[in-house]
Amino acid sequence: MDGWIFLCFDALCLYFIVCIDNRLDFKWQVWKKTHGKQYKKVRERRGAELEVTIWEENLRKINAHNLRYKRGKTTFKLGMNQFGDLTSSEFASMLSSYSAKHVRDVTLSATDLRSAASKLNLTSIDYRTLGYVTPVEDQGYCGCCWAFSAAGAIEGQTFNKTGKLIPLSKQNLLDCSEYLGNQGCTGGRPSLAFQYVINSGGIQAEATYPYTMVGTCHFNSSKVVATVADYKYLPIGNEQALADALATIGPISVVIDASQISFQFYLSGIYDDPNCSVLNLNHAMLAVGYGFQGSNNYWIIKNSWGTLWGENGYLMLAKDKNNACGISQYGAVPFV
Repeated sequence: MDGWIFLCFDALCLYFIVCIDNRLDFKWQVWKKTHGKQYKKVRERRGAELEVTIWEENLRKINAHNLRYKRGKTTFKLGMNQFGDLTSSEFASMLSSYSAKHVRDVTLSATDLRSAASKLNLTSIDYRTLGYVTPVEDQGYCGCCWAFSAAGAIEGQTFNKTGKLIPLSKQNLLDCSEYLGNQGCTGGRPSLAFQYVINSGGIQAEATYPYTMVGTCHFNSSKVVATVADYKYLPIGNEQALADALATIGPISVVIDASQISFQFYLSGIYDDPNCSVLNLNHAMLAVGYGFQGSNNYWIIKNSWGTLWGENGYLMLAKDKNNACGISQYGAVPFV
């Protein structure tokens, strides 16, 4: 797992035939307008009719799931979003990973984390309410979830040290960290982004190095607004250590399995899909807290797919449920 590089977007195409339901035409038109979708009658790979049938099939699956939700059979609800014209296999292909040589060299002690956290005795924490977290953004069709996750973790630690919350440049990480193994819009790892910031002497703000998805490195050391002195990993597969690190350190870069159709259309509630893999990690996010609803515990996780996905861009993931979706398999913390 340590050698994985995580990415988010690289769509493939799939051909199939499904009958179009004309009764859904109005909803289809509204969805296209909402998400700025435009399709030509004839396209190189996929035609407009095929987009409609994919969308309708996804809507049927969403409605079927939500019927189960209403009956109390599941703890989370689904909703149509910007990914409505992607099949489940296409969506999964956007979350592929590839191997790269890397060694997990420094890991925080679970015992030390537990000792520090036990003094606080927290049952919940939400760094959004404490000023550590910048607004949710949308990475678009660029596989750079790793950059958003890394920037978010550095933002939190910088705020903890300075009291200033500064949105940091994901594009700086995209353009300039390839020599370490990150590959821009085709994948990367938060830890390698931390290493880049260490090597370069800092990272620029979003304001001076805006997000464009594609670009060439034009890092300016005179415009650095945050630095990283070191980074460490959390113990593999240890949810208690993740909770303790959140309680005592701040937001944590994590990676989970986001390949299920239920994740594609997650809207609200505590996400708990038994098909979610513990080992097939493919999407980097930012853990910003944890809480509970009745007897159900959950992690609070910031995504980078805009505010129309999930709970205003956030996921509540089942906590203390056998390492759901591999939440504690890859945790990385920068120290500034």
